[in-house]
Amino acid sequence: MSQACRFGIEEEYFLSDFTTRGIVRKISPAFLDAVHAAFPSEVQREMLQSQIEVATPICETMGEARKSLATLRTGLASIGLAHDMLLLACGTHPSASWSRQRATEAARYDRLMRELQMLGSRNQLCGLHIHVEVPDEDQRIRLMGRIMPFLPVFLALSTSSPFWQGRRTGLMGYRLSAYAELPRTGLPELFLDPADYRAYVDTLVAAGAIKDASSIWWAIRPSEKHPTLELRIADSCTRLDDTLAIAALYRCLIRHLCRNPGLNADLTAAARAIAAENVWRAQRYGIHGGLVCPETKGMRSVPGLVDELIDQLSDDAAALGCAAELGECRTIAAQGTSADRQLAIFEEARARTGGDAGGLASVIDWLASETRNDGASRLQDISQPLRGVA
Repeated sequence: MSQACRFGIEEEYFLSDFTTRGIVRKISPAFLDAVHAAFPSEVQREMLQSQIEVATPICETMGEARKSLATLRTGLASIGLAHDMLLLACGTHPSASWSRQRATEAARYDRLMRELQMLGSRNQLCGLHIHVEVPDEDQRIRLMGRIMPFLPVFLALSTSSPFWQGRRTGLMGYRLSAYAELPRTGLPELFLDPADYRAYVDTLVAAGAIKDASSIWWAIRPSEKHPTLELRIADSCTRLDDTLAIAALYRCLIRHLCRNPGLNADLTAAARAIAAENVWRAQRYGIHGGLVCPETKGMRSVPGLVDELIDQLSDDAAALGCAAELGECRTIAAQGTSADRQLAIFEEARARTGGDAGGLASVIDWLASETRNDGASRLQDISQPLRGVA
């Protein structure tokens, strides 16, 4: 493994109309020209025109990742405001309707939309993807299975999608429920060994079912383009500190698993099923619900599990220089995620303004301010209700 556990972070954002707070249906060429001039290689389009993705360069320190993402968030948000748009980092847009989305015009996305049909339009979802370098391909494939029991913790800490189509869902992280409509999502299968995984991929490619392994969209997967293991289960985090905390946890855990090859080396079908149950519990309750513990056959609290993980990973955090960022996971578990804050803002503003529209507008304004990451904004009064939903 790479001693530095080099890594990269990808964040997906929504583009929201400044006046209505609803989703942007079509991005203007002028906005795209300005973005490409400011960030020639760090920003790319997504399948739907209402979304955009950024990627850091390869990083060796959390400071490098912080600087890159802070620059991208502030810069993109400023360009967006100049074109009457708000940048939102969250798993689902609080008020947008999927049925009115437009696909990005590109050969790759045309092919995907033809394959996915309505499911492509419903993929109005934003995630956080973290790559950690693991040079050996066989080790990446084995790690994909060994890390599965830990994945629900990453989701619980990142939940930022409590709304869908302008309604409270009752879930802290609804994004994965919508994403599960797509093929080849969710937890990976339990492969016997790396050759078994390659046989699966090779069979789908040879049959013409997929072009390559990049069409496998599991919650964790070996990257097709890079020598990395890619974490994909997390919602797009509204607060930059949360993104960096989750990235630090992932880096440390990968290093820890590599240093302890026996840990989760013999994962069973029952263990995978329990991990899947815990993914659901993380979606439903975020940091507030217990996760099933196979050792005790009882529930463990998310804050308790996070405390235990931070203690276990202390040597790895010290070696990677990310103890401060790892410690922020404890803060998230104690104080709440973006979903917690969104729901509190919604209820307060809803009571004050007398309706859901005012509550949603306030949530969107908070998302925009937090995403921008510099405290500055050109937002309308949050008590003013939505004038439309796009």
